[in-house]
Amino acid sequence: MNRYFPATLAVDLDAIDHNFQQVADHLNGQKVMAIVKANAYGHGREAVARQALASGADYLGVAQIGEAIQLREALSDLTPQPRITAWVITPDVDFIEVLEAHIEVSIGAFWSLEALARAAAELGVCAPIHIEVDTGMARGGFAISDARQAFERAHRLEREGHIRVVGLWSHLARADELDAAGRDFTSVQVASFERLRAQAAAAGLDIELHHLAASSGVFWHPEALYDMVRPGAVLYGISPNTRVASASELNLRAAMQFSASVMQVRDVPAGTGISYGHTAVVDHAAHIAVIPVGYADGIPRHASNCGPVTISGQRTHVLGRVCMDQFMVQTQPEVKEGDRAVLFGDAHDGYATADDWADLSGTIGYEVTTALSLRIPRVYYRSKHGTEPLKYPRATRLH
Repeated sequence: MNRYFPATLAVDLDAIDHNFQQVADHLNGQKVMAIVKANAYGHGREAVARQALASGADYLGVAQIGEAIQLREALSDLTPQPRITAWVITPDVDFIEVLEAHIEVSIGAFWSLEALARAAAELGVCAPIHIEVDTGMARGGFAISDARQAFERAHRLEREGHIRVVGLWSHLARADELDAAGRDFTSVQVASFERLRAQAAAAGLDIELHHLAASSGVFWHPEALYDMVRPGAVLYGISPNTRVASASELNLRAAMQFSASVMQVRDVPAGTGISYGHTAVVDHAAHIAVIPVGYADGIPRHASNCGPVTISGQRTHVLGRVCMDQFMVQTQPEVKEGDRAVLFGDAHDGYATADDWADLSGTIGYEVTTALSLRIPRVYYRSKHGTEPLKYPRATRLH
């Protein structure tokens, strides 16, 4: 961990647990795949994975094969070993390594089905897989027109002992839109998934887990819950769509607080231009604080002149353009070097949120947190129980 880095991402593991329980409150016996892809949405993959399992997760889900293998290694001390699924599969994947790491891959193309079966035959194992079908994203998965053939081929490979189909899944494209068009399209996808379930059963597949709902589906589409759900953003206290409901309105707690030490302060006269291009010019004498993080750390450049910041209990905002490693704010005269500037945290604590930064930057909260640089130290604490010694990295408590 970079001990001299001037900013910190403090992650409250109790907030992760709280948000997991909000998901559980929407369920009726379904299993939960906690999504920890993209370094757990920027929060730290290992720490969040351990907390999700402690909270009751049945699976861990990541996008990339490399993420899955690294996560398996990081959690090697756990007994029993957690079930881990990955779904971004490219032709250069070494399926031997995947199977040796006991990763349950998602298969959505004939070439990957055949390649995985060959690797399983070579190792003399039966590979558990999840079949993805495309019900309306036009992204991953077997096309509806190819699904019957895929199911029949998978069933033949099952009989040969090379694979076992444990899951059938798809992804909702407009579940975060609750207007008529969004609801109608979600209904179309659910109906398509139902037909594909029937086709799979007719092909002879006895599938344990059907899963369709991610965060939006969990909170807003009970008809899409099936056997397992895949919450991602909501586990971190991020709303799937702030235009429908804020994180606070969903009773979610932001798990991450992003703060930095004030690097320098200066008093400038009226008419002073601030940062590159002088897109901001103060119209009266002002006290300026320099915050030592920038777009190299994941601060959206689109947050120039608007990103909210709290220093000494006072809300201010980015003044001028965000630089690569710094930005400026106008603040109260009593603010001094070494004071802590909170960029975002939990709304219940009076801070701006990642969703607030996203709304002002024309993006979504997930992008704000996943874009945060790995050079920013992640530290972990428990808001309910005080600081506890954790394994990754040294625990700390914000003050």
